[in-house]
Amino acid sequence: MEHLLREYLPILIFLAMAIALGLILVLAAVVLAVRNPDPEKVSAYECGFNAFDDARMKFDVRFYLVSILFIIFDLEVAFLFPWAVAFGQISMVGFWSMMIFLGVLTIGFAYEWKKGALEWE
Repeated sequence: MEHLLREYLPILIFLAMAIALGLILVLAAVVLAVRNPDPEKVSAYECGFNAFDDARMKFDVRFYLVSILFIIFDLEVAFLFPWAVAFGQISMVGFWSMMIFLGVLTIGFAYEWKKGALEWE
């Protein structure tokens, strides 16, 4: 039993510290939080319009275009990291296939830039 406790003691200490830090942060947020927020600060802002408005209202498509571009380039990084980690073991076919992939993405990025999809007015 003593051997088991000695092995798991660092884990228990770490768990206790994590719980204590979590409680301290939650209590600090409760104590320091603003009590009278105005409606503008608590409104949804991710999509550019209120969540419960009329579904037939006009909206700016640029919000969705920027989010799609973000997802595309985020996935590019998700493919690029494993390739970079295994770069020493990759054959020339693997190297050039990634260069083609990056080239297509660069051409797409230049096209979107030229079309003004990244401009915000």
